[in-house]
Amino acid sequence: MITFMLPPVLIVSMCIVAIEVVVGFMGNGFITAVNSINWIKSKRISAADMILIFLSTSRFILQVTVMMYIHSLYFTDVFKLASVYKTFGAIWMFVNHASLWFSTWLYVLYCVKIINVTQWLLLQIKLRITAMIPWLLLGSLLISSVTSFPLLWITPNTYLCRSTGNCGQNSTAHNSGWDNSHLYLLLLYFTGCFFPLVLSMITSGLLINSLWKHTKKMQCYVDSFRDPLIDVHLIAIKSIISFLILYISSFVAQILLTLSTSQSKDFVKVAVSLVVTGAYPSIHSIILIIVNSKLKLAFRMLCQHFISLKYWFSAKGTSA
Repeated sequence: MITFMLPPVLIVSMCIVAIEVVVGFMGNGFITAVNSINWIKSKRISAADMILIFLSTSRFILQVTVMMYIHSLYFTDVFKLASVYKTFGAIWMFVNHASLWFSTWLYVLYCVKIINVTQWLLLQIKLRITAMIPWLLLGSLLISSVTSFPLLWITPNTYLCRSTGNCGQNSTAHNSGWDNSHLYLLLLYFTGCFFPLVLSMITSGLLINSLWKHTKKMQCYVDSFRDPLIDVHLIAIKSIISFLILYISSFVAQILLTLSTSQSKDFVKVAVSLVVTGAYPSIHSIILIIVNSKLKLAFRMLCQHFISLKYWFSAKGTSA
C-alpha cells in the first residue's frame, strides 16, 4: 500500500533500477545456468566455474534485496515491518559481502594462473589454489555471516530510519544525529568490505606489474608479433579494474543511502545512489560474460538459437 507520493526523480530512478535488476537477473541467471549445466554434463567443475556459480547466485539475491529496499520507500509506517526489514538488511549485507569475496577470489585465481612467480610462497599458492577454492568460498560465507548477522541485534526503529529514510513522527528520538546503532551498522559494513577490497587492489597491482615485465621482455621481438599472453593480461586487468570502479562507486552509493535520515530531503542524492547501487551487479555480470570465452560462446549460441526460432516462426506465419 502506497501511503504518499514519491518525488518524480525517485520514480525515474526506480524505473531505471528496475531495468538494471532485469538485466542483472538475466545476466546472473545465464551465468549460473551455463556453468551448472556444464557441471551436470561433465560431472566435474573447474575452480573458476565454481566461483562464478557462487558469485552469480549471490548477485541474484543481492538484487532481490535492492528491490526490497525500493519497496520500503513506499512505506511510511515502517514499525509494523521492523523485523521484516531488519532481516532483509542482514541478508543484504551478507550477500553484499559474500559477492565481494567471491569476486575477489575469482580475480585472485586469474592472477595466480596468469603471472609467473618465483617466490616459494606464491609458487605453493599457484600449485594449490584449485584445491583451496572450495574452502575459500566456504570461509567467505562464514566471514560474511560474522560481519552481517549481528545486524539483527540493532534496534529495529533506528536501523529502519537509517536504511529507508522513512520514520514516523514518534521516532525523532531515534534519528537525531549519530547514535550507537548507526556507528555499529557502518562498522559492520566497512569491516566486511575492507579486506576483500584490499586483496582485489593487490591482485590488480600484481597483474599490472606482471604485464609490464612481460611486455618489457617482448620488446626484442618483431613488432608484428602479438604475444597471446599479453592479451590475457589485458583482459584480466580490464576486468578487475572495471570491477573495482563499479564496486567502489556502489560502495559510496550504499554509504550515502545508509546515512540518509528522515530529515533528508536530498532526493537527487538518493535517486543517483539507487541507480549506481543497482548498476554494479548488473553491469559486472555482463562484463563477466564478455571476458569469459565459454560464457561468450554460450551467449552467441543462444542468440543464434533465438534468431533461428524467429525465422522459423516468420516462415510458418508466411506459409499459413
